[in-house]
Amino acid sequence: MTYQLLRNAMADAMITRPDLDPDRASFSIAWHSARDQIIQAAGVIAETVIDLVGTIGRHVLTALLPARRLRLCPRIVKRAISKHQARGPNIDRTSYKATVGIDILTPSNTLTATLDP
Repeated sequence: MTYQLLRNAMADAMITRPDLDPDRASFSIAWHSARDQIIQAAGVIAETVIDLVGTIGRHVLTALLPARRLRLCPRIVKRAISKHQARGPNIDRTSYKATVGIDILTPSNTLTATLDP
């Protein structure tokens, strides 16, 4: 619930600045700002107006992250580093069904006849 509340506070702050990319808001700054407000017990007197969202928003807007660089390559899932099966991206990794059969053999009649006296 705290995560969602902080994300809402960040979104409310970024709405006030439509010229900025919302990705520039820092969750860490919002988290630290909320933590500091709780630790300082700011606004705990009943006569004052508690503006926790506004305080978090102001801190987020004053410490924006740098603009993201343009993505040059498409997003891909990287292959785990392994010395086995490192043959390139065109590896057929389809799975196949395997069947296991068990044959239970009964002893032959000739063998039992020769053993009986």
